[in-house]
Amino acid sequence: MKLVSYRRNGRESWGVAVSGGLVDVGKGGNLRDALHGDGIERAKGAVGQKADVPDGSFDYLPPIDGRAKFIGIGLNYRKHAAEAGLEPPKKPMLFARWEDSHVGHKQPIVLPRESTNFDFEAELAVIIGKEARRVSEADALKYVAGYSCYNDGSIRDWQFHTSQVGLGKNFWHTGSFGPCITTTDEIPDPSALHMVGRLNGKEVQSEGINDLIFNVPQLIAYCSAGTLLRPGDVIITGTPSGVGLARKPPLWMKAGDTFEIEITKIGTLSNTVVAD
Repeated sequence: MKLVSYRRNGRESWGVAVSGGLVDVGKGGNLRDALHGDGIERAKGAVGQKADVPDGSFDYLPPIDGRAKFIGIGLNYRKHAAEAGLEPPKKPMLFARWEDSHVGHKQPIVLPRESTNFDFEAELAVIIGKEARRVSEADALKYVAGYSCYNDGSIRDWQFHTSQVGLGKNFWHTGSFGPCITTTDEIPDPSALHMVGRLNGKEVQSEGINDLIFNVPQLIAYCSAGTLLRPGDVIITGTPSGVGLARKPPLWMKAGDTFEIEITKIGTLSNTVVAD
């Protein structure tokens, strides 16, 4: 199933993607709360039904709203570490991504006036489906609700102001998330997925998820050792090689550009850049 959070006529809800649009399952609720309850089971009943929210009649929201943890993972692809001239990390490098730093599919991402060093980062997002604390790698995928696309848009000069990357990863509306959550019945093994990033239609990133230094089970086990992961929490797993920072000269996003992330079995996340 593909689960979509959306806004229509000022009302927010979530539903299941079907031919021609969505079936509204949330009835005004939100997907994060639904994952805490029986949302997945309710969604199964919508599969094959006729759309009651037609394509073009709604705006996409980030699949998960606030109150969730958004855990970013830095330097987590082997080829990306190599292009940065850095040794692969011994342990996952974690940072937080704030809720208002990202937008949904087809919503504009914002180039801030404080910088021109606006970089793209195509990433796989993992959405937790049930409480996970001190989970083993062997059991980790049992705690996943599904997967999505994430653009970890980064303001590079601010990212490197100090050894802490936080603010450079959290400028307002610089990232994006969506278009949907594809549930694990369609993706039993995330390492088999392939991800492509395109800037203005030109491929700039392309890599199999199997190039991750720390794979999805390892990340869940590591994060859950230190914090309770709750339904709706998101682990953003890192970006592959090809980022703008590593190019000579650097390739930054600018107003009017469009960046797309396509991941097999999930779909395509697309956002246009606007100036602040």
